[in-house]
Amino acid sequence: MFHSWVRAVLARKSSLGFGLFGRSISSSTNPVNLCKPFNFTLNNYSHIRASAAGSLYQVGSSLKCNLLPEVTRGFCGVVQNQTLDDTHVEPEPDGVVEDQKVKPLYEKPVDFTKIDINLLPTVMIIGRPNVGKSALFNRLIRRREALVYNTPDDHVTRDIREGLAKLGDLRFKVLDSAGLETEATSGSILDRTAGMTANVLAKTQFAIFMIDVRSGLHPLDLEVGKWLRKHAPQIKPIVAMNKCESLHNGTGSLAGAAAESLMLGFGDPIAISAETGLGMTELYEALRPSLEDYMLRVLNDSCTQDNSSTQDGASPEDDESKLPLQLAIVGRPNVGKSTLLNALLQEDRVLVGPEAGLTRDSVRVHFEYQGRTVYLVDTAGWLQREKEKGPASLSVMQSRKNLMRAHVVALVLNAEEVANARRSMTHAEVVIARRAVEEGRGLVVIVNKMDLLSGRQNSALYKRVKEAVPQEIQTVIPQVTGIPVVFTSALEGRGRIAVMHQVIDTYQKWCLRLPTSRLNRWLRKVMGRHSWKDQSAQPKIKYFTQVKARPPTFVAFLSGKKMLSDAELRFLTKSLKEDFDLGGIPIRITQRSVLRKCSSSSSRQNTGLKVGRTFSDKRTVPV
Repeated sequence: MFHSWVRAVLARKSSLGFGLFGRSISSSTNPVNLCKPFNFTLNNYSHIRASAAGSLYQVGSSLKCNLLPEVTRGFCGVVQNQTLDDTHVEPEPDGVVEDQKVKPLYEKPVDFTKIDINLLPTVMIIGRPNVGKSALFNRLIRRREALVYNTPDDHVTRDIREGLAKLGDLRFKVLDSAGLETEATSGSILDRTAGMTANVLAKTQFAIFMIDVRSGLHPLDLEVGKWLRKHAPQIKPIVAMNKCESLHNGTGSLAGAAAESLMLGFGDPIAISAETGLGMTELYEALRPSLEDYMLRVLNDSCTQDNSSTQDGASPEDDESKLPLQLAIVGRPNVGKSTLLNALLQEDRVLVGPEAGLTRDSVRVHFEYQGRTVYLVDTAGWLQREKEKGPASLSVMQSRKNLMRAHVVALVLNAEEVANARRSMTHAEVVIARRAVEEGRGLVVIVNKMDLLSGRQNSALYKRVKEAVPQEIQTVIPQVTGIPVVFTSALEGRGRIAVMHQVIDTYQKWCLRLPTSRLNRWLRKVMGRHSWKDQSAQPKIKYFTQVKARPPTFVAFLSGKKMLSDAELRFLTKSLKEDFDLGGIPIRITQRSVLRKCSSSSSRQNTGLKVGRTFSDKRTVPV
């Protein structure tokens, strides 16, 4: 009887799927046999593998069942309420289960064009003066932003300028630095620029060491190499031999210069020409492997942090209303513009000192303030272009361009000069303010160096300056009412929060958009409270609407051909600023006439009847 029972079980083994014994038999056509009496759901067969004798098959996908077979001493049992995980686990012979290694989410090649600008690597261009660093910076960012001027005895670039480089499909942040002279006098401009370069270089990841191939390997190049090893030992720079457009391989000059540059100890150099674009392909091939490896590490680390933050339940929300703000700091030389920028950033980002005209390049930096991205532009001192020649004239042109690109203009005044001259603004400062208003920008006036008026002996002068400056500014610039005035001391860091508060408030007013229904309700109230000399002379405004923001622009539609006078336009502008709190920004109002439709022509088209001619008594009826 026992043998007959075994034969019956073996005969149905192919259909039932599991034998009662622990030893299982599998074939290539049917690697897994499912037990029919038990309710299995097998979704994926890709990770199924036979285990050791006397154990279950390991399933890599989701396996849902109410009743599972369990092998116990060679026989099949039933276990209820068990769930298999979704992970693929392979038990070791000793019974220890190892976790599967997580594969990296990002692999080569990396698409730099789709990466957030804040995650991009930073490449700094360094070298001795007058080797073409600013020319290469302009070549990489594809714009003429940095000043380029042939001054062998002077240094054009003094501050560190930042831009987004576009080299083929590579994207990275590039920094243009001042020329390095390691033997500069302590406290001089060159010594301060070298210290600022060292501070910024410590935060960068890569560097391009530029030399002038026409003059050969200069002794100052060797000094810069030693300085680089001292201040940035973790960076292995790429040596770029610039100005090689006049050399050829056939003459042996380029090969000799390359062999000479090996004395620097940074590897094989690359022959480029920043002026003509020669050698950009070789520079791309030298930068790509290092930048790609760096981005893979950054992206995988950021994904790991994002996953952990998502598991913790922290999901960042983007506020689309907070758009980037462009703030230009303008003014005459030596009023504290660069010091104010360093105070707002709370770091030594640009070069400062008692020398007038220290800033030449317009430095553009960005930082986050209360969740909003703010781009600060420190411009050179505003001078008359006819009085200056060379790099100073180029600086004035660049300052005017940045004023037109800005959203809000911060005009900086010197409190000591205001107190001594007994007037708030000079002719140059009035020109700056009026040009900002004409361009439609928001205006904020900052009176700096108020610390020079502190003390008991200057208390009366301090109070007089704070009272007289806002009134005089309103008199000098009558086009814009309610211009905010902030009194600060950038050297001591006082007034930094007040400056940013006024700038953001002015920017929000500059971007304000009012609905048409609200404007027409306001218009009825304004026209009703104004006392007109003659009701027939009152302008007949059909409706009033806003057609544009940044700056706010309104259109008044009038019935008839009579237009608003200048006095009436000033009245509407003043009422808008007072009722909607739009001080400190220019407001533009245009007017259009709406002609009445001819009723006789429409009735003639609708009825199709001929209308007879009517004549007056002065005319005779023709026979």
